[in-house]
Amino acid sequence: MGAGELLVNARPFRKVLVANRGEIAVRILTACRTAGLATVAVASDADVGARHARLADELVVLGPAPARESYLDAGKILDAARSTGADAIHPGFGFLSENAAFARAVLEAELAWIGPPPAAIEAMGLKVPSRERMRAAGVPVVPGTHDLTDEGIAAIGFPLVVKASAGGGGKGMRVVHAAADLASAVESCRREAEAAFGDPTLYAERYLERPRHVEVQVFGDVHGRVVALGERECSLQRRHQKVVEESPSPVVSPELRARMSGAAVAAAKAVGYVNAGTVEFLLEPDGSFYFLEMNTRLQVEHPVTEEAWGLDLVALQLSIAAGEPLPADLPEAPVAHAIEARVYAEDPENGFLPQVGTVLAYEEPGGPGVRVDSGIEAGSEVSVHYDPMLAKVVARGRTREEARRRLVDALGRTVILGVATNVSWLRRLLATDEFARGELDTSLLSRLEVPAPPEPPAEVLAAAARALSGADARVASPLSRASIPDPFAGGAFRVLG
Repeated sequence: MGAGELLVNARPFRKVLVANRGEIAVRILTACRTAGLATVAVASDADVGARHARLADELVVLGPAPARESYLDAGKILDAARSTGADAIHPGFGFLSENAAFARAVLEAELAWIGPPPAAIEAMGLKVPSRERMRAAGVPVVPGTHDLTDEGIAAIGFPLVVKASAGGGGKGMRVVHAAADLASAVESCRREAEAAFGDPTLYAERYLERPRHVEVQVFGDVHGRVVALGERECSLQRRHQKVVEESPSPVVSPELRARMSGAAVAAAKAVGYVNAGTVEFLLEPDGSFYFLEMNTRLQVEHPVTEEAWGLDLVALQLSIAAGEPLPADLPEAPVAHAIEARVYAEDPENGFLPQVGTVLAYEEPGGPGVRVDSGIEAGSEVSVHYDPMLAKVVARGRTREEARRRLVDALGRTVILGVATNVSWLRRLLATDEFARGELDTSLLSRLEVPAPPEPPAEVLAAAARALSGADARVASPLSRASIPDPFAGGAFRVLG
């Protein structure tokens, strides 16, 4: 990567187009408004009335609901920036946020790109080359190989995990416990990788039994400084997707934090990194850790770092993209403990199947140390076309236990009617002994018995009936118990008293 690409358009800007939707679009638009910047939102036909679409100063409608015809259409987004006079683009996360070609097109259009250099995105986008680059930079890497012959596999041994080089989100990934199962795993991973990413390249690495997933937030500026801003514990995962995150990790000591932070900074410097990024590690009980991947964007779970470290990461992104140096007085240790729960439109009592429909009523919790990042409101449509995450509920406390208790309480005061959600399940998960003790690993949710939902109290049913009847005249009246979503089965809920 040349210095020219790294420094392109690192200058002040006045109008930001947010190339995203939902809660992250709301979060970025709010930060831009606080910074005194004009804003442009984009929306598909399905999102014209969405919260993020109304929050911006200007709105450009991109077209049909499918993402490939709207939020993933780089040409339409660039046209929207030109037509509105936007001079910067923030991609958020997902969609085009880690698309190096789009980042390069933004820069070539002489717009500021609020993200890392395209070359850094490319360098970390493919797992096999990024592993080799990390190894050369002295960053610990899980023993692995791209040689899937018997000879190559023999150097790793079993169990191992076969992964798609261009993969993510658990796609193109299989754990293999014996040689007899290797060929079928490789074949199925290749098919899945080709279908999902257009790249069938695979590699294999040693399978770590019950590691923790700990990631480090990094930031780089255009002046060559790179810093680490603490770690996040992200071990609670279902199907390789994070469910609950916290900062700091309950098992990371100051000494281990220093070692992991040093490795994360080395990883970022190895690719000339600028702006926000996250270096993800697998952590073993003995304190050994290994590079997993780097996410070249703002993370979904960035609020826990903001709350634990007293920072505004989106504001920091904006200042860095404008060419400003990283502040000299960044914190060196957390000032609080924060835990975040991801609220999804899904049914935990039916295999966590995604749900669609209309949000009939929505009420966010408040109180000391409680924060909610959401993109929904009463009347919002939960569409089959997009990720089913509705909101992130975050609680901060002086201790981990205080944060945990506040989050359990906040989830109990969250009201979502009209679509089934995982809110009650999250509340029960956070109340388990395993979580309370911080005994976490990446496979815990596959083994953990989350308690069954209790019978909803009469007060909850009555509140749900009132909300439903007032929110949507189409709901029959009077409502029977059977016609009201079970507040404790992942549907709408509120705990009173």
